[in-house]
Amino acid sequence: MTDVLFEPIHQPQFARLVVRKGRLPGWAPALTAVVSLAAACLVGIGLRWSPFAVVALAAALHAAALPAWSAVVENSRAAVDRLATSLVWVALAVALVPLVSLIQQVVALGAGQIDGEFLTWSMRNVIGSGGGIYHAVVGTVLITLAATAISVPLGLLAAIYLVEYGGSSRTAAGLRFLVDVMTGIPSIVAGLFAYAVFALVLGPGIHLGVGGSVALSLLMVPIVVRSSEEMLRLVPVELREASYALGVPKWRTVVRVVLPAARAGIITGVTLAIARVVGETAPLLIIAGATDSVNTNLFGGQMESLPVFIYYSYTQPGLHPEYAQGHAWGAALVLIAIVVLLNLAARALGRLPALRVHRRR
Repeated sequence: MTDVLFEPIHQPQFARLVVRKGRLPGWAPALTAVVSLAAACLVGIGLRWSPFAVVALAAALHAAALPAWSAVVENSRAAVDRLATSLVWVALAVALVPLVSLIQQVVALGAGQIDGEFLTWSMRNVIGSGGGIYHAVVGTVLITLAATAISVPLGLLAAIYLVEYGGSSRTAAGLRFLVDVMTGIPSIVAGLFAYAVFALVLGPGIHLGVGGSVALSLLMVPIVVRSSEEMLRLVPVELREASYALGVPKWRTVVRVVLPAARAGIITGVTLAIARVVGETAPLLIIAGATDSVNTNLFGGQMESLPVFIYYSYTQPGLHPEYAQGHAWGAALVLIAIVVLLNLAARALGRLPALRVHRRR
């Protein structure tokens, strides 16, 4: 199909005839995908390939066939656009394969473990079947809340300094460099640091839930600093200047104007930081330890957590590996559900409007 358009030129009494090449129909990508998949299935059946290899061949055929068809019917620019679009979709499919496979396996192996007993019982004096993850859920919640209580004030105050007071000073530049370095440190290093600090004060061999909170806070602080800094920078300068023009001091401007305006973004960053550290295993293995009993005292000895419970249940199942490994898959499903809920909460909080700057009289 050929499109014929009349384009006016400089003289309004004349018109220039422009002929464009045809365009592929809207169903062309779907047709190419179906044909590519059929061809890949024929090759895979003949050569006895695995389903993954068949899908990979189909994606490659689709990424080559659609741009070639476009080059013949349309033009080279459209063909390049089709090629880029095909590569983007192929990359998305490749990225989704391990994610979907992981979720499918965890749900298939862990959903059968979820029941009232599994969520409300601990593993104290349990041998064989029975028991649950209540003690690990309690430990995870307490350790994460304590880590949040440590990280949010430090990270938010550091971000306020970088945006409102530090500017381009050497101190601010050094602080940004340290935050970038902390962002990339391995989690086990944070656990070793926390253990070394508590061992110097309380002696070697110490295991405390609060130590796990300190270790996780080392991983949370740089995320909170960076996310809060970006949100504070997005606050219009005009809001600050209007507050200064009314004679409001800087600290009060930050508290009553800047922070409320950036509230939604800051809460989102904090929630994502919590989701980032809630599944960490190595720091808690080193400093928080493990126990089969419910421990609600962060300063009262070892405290179980979901990541550590999964690790020990799968690697050291004891005399009944079938029950212990089932518990591991069930706890993994619960942990994934917690992370998903935290991410959904971050998205919901990010859509909330900013608080009013001035309260009504």
